[in-house]
Amino acid sequence: MLDVLNITKAMSDENRIRALMMLTGGELCVCQIIEMLGLAPSTVSKHMSILRQAGLVKTRKEGRWIYYRLADSKALKASEILRWLDKHLKNDKRILDDVKQLRQIQKISKDELCHCYKS
Repeated sequence: MLDVLNITKAMSDENRIRALMMLTGGELCVCQIIEMLGLAPSTVSKHMSILRQAGLVKTRKEGRWIYYRLADSKALKASEILRWLDKHLKNDKRILDDVKQLRQIQKISKDELCHCYKS
């Protein structure tokens, strides 16, 4: 039951769903997610923590950067949720706009982008 509660909590916020949809295109640096969502780093960190707790995303650290990616397809609950989201949101105007914006963000070097968010 706890797994289901964690997943439904993770799915109850528009920004977390937007972050998940962004990650369908591949791994992203936390700075890219911050820039994309236009939220404070601490807010994005909390959102991503909730997604990680639900088993929907994985994280890794490389140097000073933290990267997020979708959970492995072996995680049955996660893959079912992600397929459902993709089916219902892949043509959503907000998601399509996010994809365009993310392409622009990905053109910015991580050094330049993440410099703004260093503590």
